[in-house]
Amino acid sequence: MESFSLATTEPLGLIAGNGSFPFLLLDAARAHGIPVVVAAIREETDPAIDARAAADTGIRVHWLSLGELSSLIEMFHQEHVTRAVMAGQVKHKQIFSSIRPDWRLAKLLLSLTTRNTDGLLGAVAKVLEDEGVHLISSTALLEPMLAREGTLTARGPSPAELADIEYGVQVARGLAAFDIGQTVVIAARACVAVEAMEGTDATILRAGQVLPPLEQQTEATTLDRSLTVVKIAKPKQDMRFDVPVIGPGTITAMCTAGATCLSIEAGRTLIFDLHTVIAAADAAAIAIAGRSRAE
Repeated sequence: MESFSLATTEPLGLIAGNGSFPFLLLDAARAHGIPVVVAAIREETDPAIDARAAADTGIRVHWLSLGELSSLIEMFHQEHVTRAVMAGQVKHKQIFSSIRPDWRLAKLLLSLTTRNTDGLLGAVAKVLEDEGVHLISSTALLEPMLAREGTLTARGPSPAELADIEYGVQVARGLAAFDIGQTVVIAARACVAVEAMEGTDATILRAGQVLPPLEQQTEATTLDRSLTVVKIAKPKQDMRFDVPVIGPGTITAMCTAGATCLSIEAGRTLIFDLHTVIAAADAAAIAIAGRSRAE
């Protein structure tokens, strides 16, 4: 994993998406005395980031729209940013349906051979690199938040859940290889739902609608089983963006859907608010397991 030098007063650029990820990165940067220049995305970033900057002189915020690549580069140059990180989700459907690209981004979009998230963000990273802004891993300051290997909750997966995990990993790897999604939901070694542009939590909720929790099922079926959620990194996961993440919302979605087990990839999945996640999972008797990529 890429290391991040802490012995610097050079500002770190932060391209901030939605959710708590940007704020966690700001916490980590502050702990190490690293000033941060935030490129806040109008369509995604939590407006609370302005209040955070007002309370911390080490943070400067600039608001940009999603398609303003030229303005992003110009702002980083003016702020003397040579290293940047992407933190926080930008909804996949937002990227390809709501974006209003400037001339530079429009040119980049026309050059793409596949219209997927990895292709677009990889191309953006290349443009930034050409302009003297090196994009680093989004986990560079957050390594303690990466999932460890083994059982993370009070109970581990049951034999039936382990069988679903084994099958789910095979399905998820095939899915991720095409940059479609990173999550599948399995029941009795059958695939109930796969992630596309809607995101992990929405995929889990959709699976619960396809196959309701056991107590809501009115008749026995061949899928009369609990749901197991399998989330993996892509085969060639670029840790600079779109890193697998779970948080309290993931457990809430699992409870709603009736899912009983979650498998994540150790060392390549960020867990936001670990103590809350584990407490909520234990309260619901949900098993969470960190799986080695070699398995």
